[in-house]
Amino acid sequence: MTTRTVGEGHSLARRREAFAGYVLLVPFLVVFAAMVVVPLVYAGYLSFFRHRLIGGTIFVGFDNFAQAFTDKLFLAGVGRVALFFIIQVPTMLALALILALVLDSGRLHLKRFVRLAVFLPYAVPGVVAALMWGYLYGNTFGPFAQLARAIGLPAPNFLADNTILYSMMNIVSWSYVGYNMMILYSALRTVPTELYEAARIDGASEFQIAWHIKIPALRPAIVLTVIFSIIGSFQLFNEPNILSSLAPTVIGSSFTPNIYAYSLAFSSKNVNYAAAIAFVLGFVIMIASYVFQLSTRRKDAES
Repeated sequence: MTTRTVGEGHSLARRREAFAGYVLLVPFLVVFAAMVVVPLVYAGYLSFFRHRLIGGTIFVGFDNFAQAFTDKLFLAGVGRVALFFIIQVPTMLALALILALVLDSGRLHLKRFVRLAVFLPYAVPGVVAALMWGYLYGNTFGPFAQLARAIGLPAPNFLADNTILYSMMNIVSWSYVGYNMMILYSALRTVPTELYEAARIDGASEFQIAWHIKIPALRPAIVLTVIFSIIGSFQLFNEPNILSSLAPTVIGSSFTPNIYAYSLAFSSKNVNYAAAIAFVLGFVIMIASYVFQLSTRRKDAES
């Protein structure tokens, strides 16, 4: 067999492999297009129109987007989830980081059990978690309220106007501390142990090793968890939607941007403006994520 024949055979085999790869990719592309691309394009199309009682549906260009930027209900919802992010995310990630460092230290007994126990709440669906905590928060039937009355104290109102947001922070933290812990713990397992051994030989304590070696090595993983948290915070929906039945006077139809868009689309039947709200919220998430990434890159460059 000549060299040319062998080369043609390899080329044919590569083309077959490439063709097989594209064939296997087609089902994913079809589902992705049907479930993501087409709905996005259609929502974008709807956002440029407005339905009127007289005149029907008319093209309004970017008027719906301009209205969103001056909509007090929407802006209040964005501010509310921004406050949620500022308080909840650092607390959640600090707990996840501490747990990951404790697990990685090797000094914890029953490490596998603790890791599973902390991660287990993430396996509970968000709706179920909100229902469960809603029962615990109940002012008349919840165990906290019953315990307070049993010892002669007033029942705590976890669903009041000034406490409801913190109650949601607790639910989200309970659900996602274990998830973020596993991301950080997995990243710690990739750090070469030789670095720890060299630091111990130089007399570094475990706290110094964690502060100067482990945490800096976790920066890419921390950036990833923060970006996921930005997206999740601004998309807050399950918790306020479930708790609204327990606190209808506190959680209104515009409590978060997602609930506001949902209410506009399915209660007010204003799908055009709801689509614009959804796109504006997506832009807010994209800008917030980009600003955070840019700030971390600048810090890395300075250091």
